[in-house]
Amino acid sequence: MTVELDFAGKRVVVVGGTSGINRGIAEAFASHGAHVAVASRSIEKVENTVAALKAAGAAQAIGAAFDVRDADAVTDGLAAFHEQMGEFDVLISGAAGNFPALAAEMSANAFKTVIDIDLMGTIHVMKGAYPFLKRPGASIINISAPQAWIPYEGQSHVCAAKAGVDQITRTLSMEWGIEGIRINSVVPGFIEGTEGADRLAPEGPARKMVLDSIPLGRLGNLQDMAGTCLFLGSELSSYISGTVMVVDGALYQRGGGQFGQMMGDMLRSMPKRNKG
Repeated sequence: MTVELDFAGKRVVVVGGTSGINRGIAEAFASHGAHVAVASRSIEKVENTVAALKAAGAAQAIGAAFDVRDADAVTDGLAAFHEQMGEFDVLISGAAGNFPALAAEMSANAFKTVIDIDLMGTIHVMKGAYPFLKRPGASIINISAPQAWIPYEGQSHVCAAKAGVDQITRTLSMEWGIEGIRINSVVPGFIEGTEGADRLAPEGPARKMVLDSIPLGRLGNLQDMAGTCLFLGSELSSYISGTVMVVDGALYQRGGGQFGQMMGDMLRSMPKRNKG
């Protein structure tokens, strides 16, 4: 059976959409004929991505630079997208920040930085986009992480932030569902060619350990994530809302395991640093 996904005439906004997984998602919607808007903090990355979206086949490609930590900037940026494109059919919120650090050695400001980007950034995007969402029919996709439910050493800040993101997803699926708005979270596994996978599982023993831990026996790719988001943005998923969809080849069924312990051991073996 062949399923055709046609996003011609659909308006898609991807916040954090100028690199990695999020850019792959934006380009996938563009290749299916959507009007696509992307945002990130870097105007250079925005301009580069807009050009790539046009080349991929977007009916319209626009972009803006803003920081998700700034609620007013987010609201202004999304209002500008609405003015240029109209109501949003699909909204992807994917801005994120992460660094490994043990809680006892992490400053309050360092912890807050991740909370501000991942958690506060998500609610800023949700609230900023709310007036511009198509009713009924809009689909929101929050890009989450396994730290939302799996505790990892060196990741207390990310665990707290991403658990909050998924609870926002669940709560808004009820609050906004009565208006015909769907909202789901998508959790990536190790996605090949992304900064996260290259940093956490570089070629060599670390990459082999990850591959050996994945029941499907391979890393994910950008198409795996993009395909999931295309599905959630389409009418094929019209009765799916409030879910956390995991795209990981069954890796996280095994929990944090050896990889989580390895991160903690690595951080404990490093020289003590000033708390920044």
